[in-house]
Amino acid sequence: MASHRVQPADAGTPTRRQLREGTRPRAAATTAALVATIDAPDRARRTSPLARWGTRAGVLVTLAAVTVAIPLSQQSAHSEDGFTDAQADATLPTTVEALTSSASSVLPPASLLSSDATALRAQVDVSRSQEREVLPGCDGEAVSTSANGQLPQDDLCYLWDGGTQLRADAAEALAELNAMWVTRWGTDLCLSSGYRTLAEQRAVKAAKGSLAAPAGRSNHGWGLAVDLCTSQTTGAQWEWLNENAPVFGWENPAWARPGGSGPYERWHWEYTKGVMADGEYYG
Repeated sequence: MASHRVQPADAGTPTRRQLREGTRPRAAATTAALVATIDAPDRARRTSPLARWGTRAGVLVTLAAVTVAIPLSQQSAHSEDGFTDAQADATLPTTVEALTSSASSVLPPASLLSSDATALRAQVDVSRSQEREVLPGCDGEAVSTSANGQLPQDDLCYLWDGGTQLRADAAEALAELNAMWVTRWGTDLCLSSGYRTLAEQRAVKAAKGSLAAPAGRSNHGWGLAVDLCTSQTTGAQWEWLNENAPVFGWENPAWARPGGSGPYERWHWEYTKGVMADGEYYG
């Protein structure tokens, strides 16, 4: 009868359990070796100066590429539009031009052209501190010591209409007012009279009688008065003048207003500062 005894395992042959248990250490060792292999370059980069330099060089190359590529692409876009950097630069002033050029206008902005005379006065004070020539060839200096109605041409300036004259300082102040008027209303102030010679004063006195000052006593003879066109002595324009003209030294004098000591003349305006110093002041 055959024997069914289990034969002892050969000492040189591993059992299945031994085989299973034997593979675990080797798998762990293999995994550790793999991780070490992967980490080795990182450790080398962290510890090797050459590796660090290589990384930085790569970053610099990338930045350089971006810096060069973007301007080139923009330049290409400008070229496609037919507008080059050279053309753009040609439209800009040079540094010297920008530093030496003067303001193209010394007038307050249009936003101030309202009934707010306080803001207007502040802006005018600033503009007067700047160099300007509102009347070409007129220096704005009053130096005359001549008699009423006998002012030399050197002391007079022609206004914007090319015919009316005033003493230089009065002319310049009125020209500033006119520039503001043009900005607000779109046309020049309309004038019917300015400086009058002694002979012209006599003619006006003969024609108007009591409405005109005696010859030699009119502020027209000092070049310090104008007569406006009657179209500007009513309505919104009249109100604007009364609000803003004093900013420039021009007023409809008290004697010419309703209830004043003289004839009622809305059209008659005087350069108050000059009249009080050198003219016929009837305050």
